[in-house]
Amino acid sequence: MFKRITTDLDALLNRLPPHIAQPIQERQDRTELLEVVMDLGRPPEARYPDQEIVLSDKEVTEEDIEYVASRIAPFGDDNRAGIERTLHRISAIRNRKGRIVGLTCRVGRAVFGTITIIQDLVESGKNILLLGRPGVGKTTMLREVARVLADDLKKRVVIVDTSNEIAGDGDIPHPAIGHARRMQVVTPQLQHAVMIEAVENHMPEVIVIDEIGTELEAQAARTIAERGVQLVATAHGNTLDNLIMNPTLCDLIGGIQSVTLGDEEAKRRGTQKSILERKAPPTFDIVVEIQDWYHVAIHSAVTAVIDAMLRGRSMPPEVRWLDETAEVRREQMAPLEEATARKVLADTSKRIYPFGINKSRLEQVVKSMGVPAKVVNNLAEANLLMTSKSYYRRKPQNIRDAESSGIPIYVLKTNKISQIERCLANVFDVEAPDNPVIFAIKEAEEAVAQVKEGKNAVDLSPQNAYLRMLQHQLADRYSLSSHSIGREPRRRVRIFKGLA
Repeated sequence: MFKRITTDLDALLNRLPPHIAQPIQERQDRTELLEVVMDLGRPPEARYPDQEIVLSDKEVTEEDIEYVASRIAPFGDDNRAGIERTLHRISAIRNRKGRIVGLTCRVGRAVFGTITIIQDLVESGKNILLLGRPGVGKTTMLREVARVLADDLKKRVVIVDTSNEIAGDGDIPHPAIGHARRMQVVTPQLQHAVMIEAVENHMPEVIVIDEIGTELEAQAARTIAERGVQLVATAHGNTLDNLIMNPTLCDLIGGIQSVTLGDEEAKRRGTQKSILERKAPPTFDIVVEIQDWYHVAIHSAVTAVIDAMLRGRSMPPEVRWLDETAEVRREQMAPLEEATARKVLADTSKRIYPFGINKSRLEQVVKSMGVPAKVVNNLAEANLLMTSKSYYRRKPQNIRDAESSGIPIYVLKTNKISQIERCLANVFDVEAPDNPVIFAIKEAEEAVAQVKEGKNAVDLSPQNAYLRMLQHQLADRYSLSSHSIGREPRRRVRIFKGLA
């Protein structure tokens, strides 16, 4: 159905040890190869769309890995490398000492015709965001978008190519991008800066970006859109729902904020007092969920879709597919029932993985609030990750894995019970606890924890005499000192170690 152009498969196979490459060369379906996996101490494998093949009984050695590494470009900060003038990508797995112990050699393909199914959207001049699971063809489609806009529509197109996946390795871009220009990125941490540089220095009409994954990149995308430049990009996440639940990337579709309504307004709307609303206009006008090369789901009015979802209604996407004759077929999905639509924002089976968040404290809050959630011990079981701001900034592996898997990430300013309560209130669209006694005790418990961790003293919120007494008793229970400071009605408790 599509006409594939240069896979340059020989260029990749020539970089593999002969005893690994030869079995692939002998297979009739070698052109369908997706990637070759080489892990130290394990037999090498070839992955195809519907099967995995062991290539040799011999285990991969350090010499095999060095054979490949010495024949490709140097690895970047993202542990990715390429082969000059090709689209192949080699990714490294390293041990704690930085030595390579595994390689994933992915076959890069340029494919004409992949955007037939969305070509009218591309030609509309609107900003388009492509979503989909890893390996579904997002980058392949993005590459073809760049070529069509540059060659067929004669637009000035600049590609921001962080890992050289769109235009290949080396200084000369792969011909699959046509007349589009390519800006390489020295390190992934600078992608947002290169995005802005592209607009300021090269007068593009279109900017193409692969894998928007950080808050800075989301902000840069908004800046580009506000300057009137068409933006076509991919992002971490499989569906529009993933973006809504991802605090890092939800700005791409306008951002979500919690708003407290007055009694009369809540009654007029027929909602709870605490509701979710969109912060700003979406950066992207259209979101395309790629299911495979032949099937997509299209949200063509993102503003209206987000607003409807936040009110518990649904605006289902248009589904498109290519039939056997390569004709584009379309069907509008039926709306979901209101109760089903609300589950997009309040899944009744949340499995929360706390990363940098006190697990027992989270379990305590889940129990006290009565929300339908379970705290799990690893990311593989989770459909929501909760972490602190300090952990999130460092971007450890668990955070990166969650982003690449489309798992929503909730970032708390601090590891306090009150912050956990507010987060869960937003997740489940419920009111946060407001019992003054509970609040006073929890605030004192958090202060005790901070003092025990080394803080000299912590001042609590102003409270009445009875609540101050409870806070003093709590400090005494943990063998800490406390006294009341200030004048009524601003009199409050200070908790500290020893004399102060």
